[in-house]
Amino acid sequence: MFWRGVLGYLPVNIAQGVVGLLTLVVFTRLLTPAEFGHYALGFAVMSLLHTAVFTWNEAALARFQVAELDKGSGADHAATVQRTWLVLLLGALPLAALALLVWPLSGPLKLAVLAGLGAILPRTMAKLAQERRRAIGDVRGAAAIDLVQILGGFAIGAVCAMAGLGGASPLIGFGVAAALSVVWAVPQEIATASGGRFQPARARRYAGYGIPVAASLILTLVLTSTDRFMLAAFLDEAAVGLYHAGYSLASRTIDVLFIWLGTAGGPALVAALERGGREGLAAEAREQASLMLLLTAPATVGLVLVAAPLCELMVGQDLRDGAAHVTPWIAASALLSGLTTYYFHQAYTLGRRTGLLIAVMAAPALANLALNLVLIPACGLDGALWATLTSYAIGLVASILLGRKVLPMPIPWAPLAQAAFASAAMAAVVVCIPPLGGIVELFLKVAVGALVYCGLVLAMDAGGLRSRALPLLRRFTPGAAA
Repeated sequence: MFWRGVLGYLPVNIAQGVVGLLTLVVFTRLLTPAEFGHYALGFAVMSLLHTAVFTWNEAALARFQVAELDKGSGADHAATVQRTWLVLLLGALPLAALALLVWPLSGPLKLAVLAGLGAILPRTMAKLAQERRRAIGDVRGAAAIDLVQILGGFAIGAVCAMAGLGGASPLIGFGVAAALSVVWAVPQEIATASGGRFQPARARRYAGYGIPVAASLILTLVLTSTDRFMLAAFLDEAAVGLYHAGYSLASRTIDVLFIWLGTAGGPALVAALERGGREGLAAEAREQASLMLLLTAPATVGLVLVAAPLCELMVGQDLRDGAAHVTPWIAASALLSGLTTYYFHQAYTLGRRTGLLIAVMAAPALANLALNLVLIPACGLDGALWATLTSYAIGLVASILLGRKVLPMPIPWAPLAQAAFASAAMAAVVVCIPPLGGIVELFLKVAVGALVYCGLVLAMDAGGLRSRALPLLRRFTPGAAA
């Protein structure tokens, strides 16, 4: 199931990576630094509201879908989730709109926040449809919803930016594309609840599971968003735009790998535990963690090595120097964050001890808040970078230590050492390439780094990748069977 998902979600994640980079190329040129800051703040508000109100219901849908189908309770499960979503929607959005009316913001920033609020309705609909498909292994359906949102959101947002809608443009794109992505899915989602009943006891059970998950994700958003609000308060919105440009370049590049593997891996871990017990889970988790380390470690090191030429190519002139300074710090932070969220946090959801996620995430979130309060006034942008990296390191350690008491997730030490060795060797070679600048330097460093790293990984058969890849090559290579 895991490898089918890895291959099935590959086109989506390629699209995410490409569009993520194009978003920076286009919007850092179409928007001023202040407008890009408006977009960053509007996106943060949208994400916080979505997570605070709706994510617990989405998490419960994903976690219990397989078990409820196996018990023949799929219709009641769907009816409870869908009607809970409707109640949450009708309660949250009017209150958020009222708060926005009285919030003393500038006109362009208020428009960006309003666009983010408007996108919540279709985005939460799309998320429910997508989570159900992922849980049952419908890779094609889940991927289709993603692709429409990724490609449509970028295209519509770019048109809006060219029309002069400023920082609201990408958020308008998100909302319209999400609506388009679920038009075809809505009848099928309604059909899954046919004959089912909303069950208050079930909703309470789902809330008991999902609310701690949402609370931990809110703390994660505090961890990822506090710096932007504090930069706006202590510096200005242009500083937020500069910071967000470098942050987006680094985090999206690394996140796309983690999201890809997590999207494929999460349902596979649930199925392994439900059907194979702890032994089945351990084997599945070790395999997933090995691949995760072997892909994300070199990507992080590589991003640090090519930050300057990459920003020169991808980021608008007004933002590129600052983005190049931000990128290495956020790349390292994104690696720690991804390992925490997409691997070690699985212990709490699989073990149904989601309440502990709040304690796990409280430590880095509070550390981030305190460090930003101290470091941003004293050190400016650098203070936010130092606070972010330190906080994510605290979060990783806390997740590992507390997770051992719930459902220990194995650490594949041999693949970890192999990834570290190959990444260090790659870095030693790449730093010898002179700083030629622009696309020439970027191409040379990427090509040489990839050759060195891949060569070492194949030579060591790190994580058994060579052993796994050779049979596939023989299958798809003409004449190999002969």
